[in-house]
Amino acid sequence: MKRATISGIEVFLAIVREGSLRAAARALGVGAPTVSHQLKALEQRMGVDLMVRTTRSLELTDAGQALAAGAAPAFAEIVQAIEGSKAVGRSTTGTLRLTLPRGAYMLVIAPVLAEFRAQYPDVCLDLSINEQLVDIVKDGFHAGIRTGDRLTTDMVAVRLTGPLETCYMAAPSYLARYGRPEHPRDLLRHHCIRHKFFTAKRMGDWQFVEDGQTKTIDPPTTLIFDNMHLVMQAVRDGHGIAWSLRKVIAEDLDAGRLVPILEPFAADLPPFYLYYPEQNRRLELLRLFIDFLTERRGQIAVASLDLSAEHPT
Repeated sequence: MKRATISGIEVFLAIVREGSLRAAARALGVGAPTVSHQLKALEQRMGVDLMVRTTRSLELTDAGQALAAGAAPAFAEIVQAIEGSKAVGRSTTGTLRLTLPRGAYMLVIAPVLAEFRAQYPDVCLDLSINEQLVDIVKDGFHAGIRTGDRLTTDMVAVRLTGPLETCYMAAPSYLARYGRPEHPRDLLRHHCIRHKFFTAKRMGDWQFVEDGQTKTIDPPTTLIFDNMHLVMQAVRDGHGIAWSLRKVIAEDLDAGRLVPILEPFAADLPPFYLYYPEQNRRLELLRLFIDFLTERRGQIAVASLDLSAEHPT
């Protein structure tokens, strides 16, 4: 592909439009020597003279007339495209694309969604509910919400919640049949239902706290899903034991559909963070959404987190 020589076109078109180098310099906000230098550099790169300059006049050569006729409309389209792009970045309407797990939607978004939609009716929230570890840049998301242990160092992060209380649980029918585990080691003789991160080819950790220390175990399992909704349905159906965020299953616990177990050993998870690449910092629609969430959470903690030892997105 032949490389185009476009550097200096703006200066050339400004000279044509304003009628002189000095007038073009004023219009561009630069010095006249700069304009003269860039015009000469453009002519050298193209290998043709574009203008005939005297002390009293400036005339386009045939090559200059051809360039002006062809470049002016194209340059106007480029300027229009740039302004349109800037307008998108500054706009407070349009679509905001987010990826987040079901727990984050239920705890962070759902409680304030009606208020947000009423306040910003022209904003479309495109929410991808996904438990998997997603590359938000590659997959075209503006931002994501994840726990702090699943962020990378190259992301800007905004804290949305405090530590997240977990809960291990089972259905009453399961406990009636297999008994209630009293210690994490008792899980070795139980049916455990686990969630698998398909993209990372690994299963979610089971963590417990004992004697002030957090321990990760790898319990035996009889059912594995890559969808947390199906994990929870299998637990309700009495197929085994699993864990979730306590607030996410609060209704099931209150109604007696699920029974909490191993409560003295349950470990908290890190808070939920909204995270995004540095390049999206100036996206006005994202800033608006972050301000809305943090104002309603009562805390703002924006930082590029040092989480290099944690799980990648």
